[in-house]
Amino acid sequence: MSARPTLTVVAPGPLTTVQDLGRPGLAHLGVPRSGALDRPAHLLANRLVGNAPTAATLETTLGGCAVRPSRAVTAAVTGAFCAVTVDGAPAPWGAPVRVPAGAVLAIGPAGSGVRCHVAFAGGVAVDPVLGSRATDLLSGLGPPPLAEGAELPLGAPGPRPAPADAIPHPAPPATLVLRVRPGPRDDWFAPGALATLAGARYRVSPAANRIGLRTEGPPLDRARDGELPSEGMVLGAVQVPPDGLPVVFLADHPPTGGYPVIGVVAEPDLAAAAQARPGTPVRFLVRGGAIHRTAPGR
Repeated sequence: MSARPTLTVVAPGPLTTVQDLGRPGLAHLGVPRSGALDRPAHLLANRLVGNAPTAATLETTLGGCAVRPSRAVTAAVTGAFCAVTVDGAPAPWGAPVRVPAGAVLAIGPAGSGVRCHVAFAGGVAVDPVLGSRATDLLSGLGPPPLAEGAELPLGAPGPRPAPADAIPHPAPPATLVLRVRPGPRDDWFAPGALATLAGARYRVSPAANRIGLRTEGPPLDRARDGELPSEGMVLGAVQVPPDGLPVVFLADHPPTGGYPVIGVVAEPDLAAAAQARPGTPVRFLVRGGAIHRTAPGR
């Protein structure tokens, strides 16, 4: 019986993690959601190589990575546009690429955007933890970020994928537009805070990461002192810490928090947030009715 096929990490890049669709539905156990930040890119990469949507991919951050498969494998790179090579020879981005056994698949630095997703036929088959193979940087669940020399198992490839006539390549946002529904704690802020959020100029902070998109700009004034007892947090929550600068919670966000949430970003807008580079202008579109409030501490 032959040994299980693997990917050997030749160059891990600044931050490359294994991601799938995450661990939704476990917040009541204190388990973060995690999963691919650019979900459409993850799904597309899997589709290009014939995987199920739940198969695990590699998510790179800014600097790319390089891996060597022990058996021939079909791969696809989506998300941020980048150079792709196989043993130094140019290969297409956004299309299936055949990588021979022992050849090096190199994903170059993101030329635009922030994160690439790299799918392999059969998926990255690390052992699942609580039903997911995703790396969670906040809790430490799942496999660690890639390191040089690490070996990742590959799953068995499925049927040959259907050919794609066209591959969507959304450009990284020149301005990140985030639709926000107010609440549940907008009453903890001064009367003009929502107007400031909607009308002021914000930009993506260099401190943004998989946990949250941190912003730079005018702080939001509070109407109440102190902090809330910890309460549940959701994907896209716009939490405001003591410095007053909004933080948009992304996939690795904590399941609870004590800073007030002034609004929640529409989930479809978060894929663009995953590709917004530091310094990108951020515009919050505040709309719709307020999210239902409960009494503080409840």
